[in-house]
Amino acid sequence: MKKIAILLASAGMMFAATFTGTITDDMCAKADHKDMKMGADDKCVEECIKGMKGKYVLYDGKDTWALSDQKAPSKFAAKKVTVTGTLDEKTKTIKVDKIEAAK
Repeated sequence: MKKIAILLASAGMMFAATFTGTITDDMCAKADHKDMKMGADDKCVEECIKGMKGKYVLYDGKDTWALSDQKAPSKFAAKKVTVTGTLDEKTKTIKVDKIEAAK
């Protein structure tokens, strides 16, 4: 679910938004880890990130978004979160300002 707020930047208009979804990895981009047979989803995410050089992404149930910050999501592996940031539609990447547990 996205809530969009408009911010003005010196280069023009930019759109800041909040995105709610699950922190997963780009190898299991739809947060479905059943086929990996690694046990808990958070273990699978961490193994894909550390052992297979995967990247953290946010999956909202429909779309998958790359995250500019690859450190902050580590404590939220396989958890539902709200990411605040600016979306680059061309690259499908959220420039992360903040990540927190979803309410």
